[in-house]
Amino acid sequence: MQTDYDLIIVGAGLAGNCLALALRDTDLNIAIVEAASREQLRNSPTGDRALALAAGTVQLLHSLDAWDGVAHKATAIKHIHISDRGHFGKTRLSAAEQGVDALGYVIEARDIEEHLADLVSQTAATRLYETRVVGLMSGVDAVNISLKQRDQSLNLQAKLLVGADGGQSTVRKLLDIPQQVTDYGQTAIVSTVQATLPHKNTAYERFTEQGPLALLPVSGKRLSLVWTRRHEQAEALMAGGEADFLEELQTCFGYRLGALQLVAPRRAFELSLIRAESMVSGRAVIIGNAVHQLHPVAGQGFNLGIRDVAQLAKMLIERHRHDGDPGATSLLSDYARQRRLDHDKTIGFTDNVVRVFSNDWLPVAALRNSGLALLDHLPFAKKMLAKHAMGLASPLPKFDKP
Repeated sequence: MQTDYDLIIVGAGLAGNCLALALRDTDLNIAIVEAASREQLRNSPTGDRALALAAGTVQLLHSLDAWDGVAHKATAIKHIHISDRGHFGKTRLSAAEQGVDALGYVIEARDIEEHLADLVSQTAATRLYETRVVGLMSGVDAVNISLKQRDQSLNLQAKLLVGADGGQSTVRKLLDIPQQVTDYGQTAIVSTVQATLPHKNTAYERFTEQGPLALLPVSGKRLSLVWTRRHEQAEALMAGGEADFLEELQTCFGYRLGALQLVAPRRAFELSLIRAESMVSGRAVIIGNAVHQLHPVAGQGFNLGIRDVAQLAKMLIERHRHDGDPGATSLLSDYARQRRLDHDKTIGFTDNVVRVFSNDWLPVAALRNSGLALLDHLPFAKKMLAKHAMGLASPLPKFDKP
């Protein structure tokens, strides 16, 4: 078995597989290390979650030739309706006004994860499933990685190690990279509901005193629910029966889609803003959820992560074209500097939305509702909001195929 690589990617999820695809036409020697088996990934309960893909993310997936094969499983978001419960303010965005086919798309995570994994299986990258990282040491010329594959110990080395192994990143922990954690005091309840009226490809974001309520359009009259409440309220909703849950949901959302019925189990997740204090350590870099975990209110988590992938891929392709070292300090420092700007803007936008729209103090409520009402009549301001929703508030990293 080969033990020396140009690049080792830890994590065969969305970020890791997208990076492998972006680099597939180079002659870089790449290995992908994944702790789970392919079957475990396929059957994971988290595969049921709905992903909101911004229009910018779909552009990047197109550039990876990874969209057409799964586009038929996605539902277009053609309208976004933003409102504040109990107040007059609302804002409406439409794809037609912005001159685009869709503001974004909603897709089940399992569908796109499986599609990306299938595409990666057709590349030259070495794939090591059921393989855990148990140690690593970054040297001057290479990073050495100790692995456990079932009962077998392996030792690999690479010029660059990429940690794309999610929120509980083993790579980040082994690198001793600290995190900044902001507890929102909120829990997200996720499920799928069936409406009696058609959603007309509209995504709803309804703000309440306890937190935001999002309904994202999926197939038929179904919508993906992401309902944020304070911890104790979420616990009560999860402990209660389905009828009580739906009654409270209907009270919060209203009847613009008719009666709502649950068609999937309820799941609950506590919410925090988590951000790594560094993206780079020696010859290792962490990307995606290993670096940042956002509140779901603006649906920007995966979209921010794929921009990490695109920027890193662009820089690695350019460096490789000039026979450069993919793990060079100058390259990784430049990468971290360029990504920090996008991280600051996207994380700041999401965090401000959470704080402003989860506040029941009357002056703040009055101000935000006046703002929503005014925003609905200001084309320039709506365009800026639409750019955030489409993941286009910052220029998209672009990379040429090798």
